[in-house]
Amino acid sequence: MADLAGKTLFITGASRGIGLAIGKRAAADGANVVIAAKTDKPHKKLAGTIHTAAAEIEAAGGRALPLVVDVREEEQVEAAMEEAVRVFGGLDILINNASAISLTGTLETPMKRYDLMHQVNVRGTYLCSQKAVPHLKRAENPHVLNISPPLNFEAHWFAPHVAYSMAKYGMSLCVLGMAEEFRKAGIAFNALWPRTAIATAAMDMIGGGPEIRERCRKVEIMADAAHVILTRPAKSFSGNFCIDDEILREAGVTDFAKYRHEGVQEDDLLPDFFV
Repeated sequence: MADLAGKTLFITGASRGIGLAIGKRAAADGANVVIAAKTDKPHKKLAGTIHTAAAEIEAAGGRALPLVVDVREEEQVEAAMEEAVRVFGGLDILINNASAISLTGTLETPMKRYDLMHQVNVRGTYLCSQKAVPHLKRAENPHVLNISPPLNFEAHWFAPHVAYSMAKYGMSLCVLGMAEEFRKAGIAFNALWPRTAIATAAMDMIGGGPEIRERCRKVEIMADAAHVILTRPAKSFSGNFCIDDEILREAGVTDFAKYRHEGVQEDDLLPDFFV
């Protein structure tokens, strides 16, 4: 399977960042992209809405369906899945990309923030997967891809921000369990995580200025890595915890300069968490 032409992707948190980049890469093949996110109107701190994302998807060559979806709300998720199937005739791929972050210690994390991270990251991933599976069972090459880290249970990945680490690892535990649970159904469940920090709005919000952003790789590396995973046979590629540059090297990519900002060398890049 060489491309995603005619496939329908349901991407959470796709109004910007990695989710949008994955959608645009699929759109370049002629895919249908459901933009399932909360930002319906311009945000004072975050660029992009589901409508601007839809315009970018269509400009890239795909068909777009922007839907207001809070992944914490079961009725909204279920209705959005049904609408995607009604409009595009089916569902082939789910990308669990929506995520909340707070890099704070235990005493500095309000329970409201703890709840948000676990409701969006873990519960949202579980809920979207649960609602997508019945539709994916009818797809030719069904994939679920979670933007979450490898299960590396070392204390130094937890100590600085226990709540956030628990929430992201919860997404990865969904991969571990669901890959096996739905293996006979032929639905692939995999995780993808960046080796380096990625230049996104989230990076800006947690304190990254221009000098930090320049030391991050561009979102396109995650989009290209996701494309490699999503075009592999679901029945034989499931339960994997992939790192972006590793999966691209396996696919034959040797030059990663295009994913760096001008003037930045590989040694200058900031490593991401959990790797």
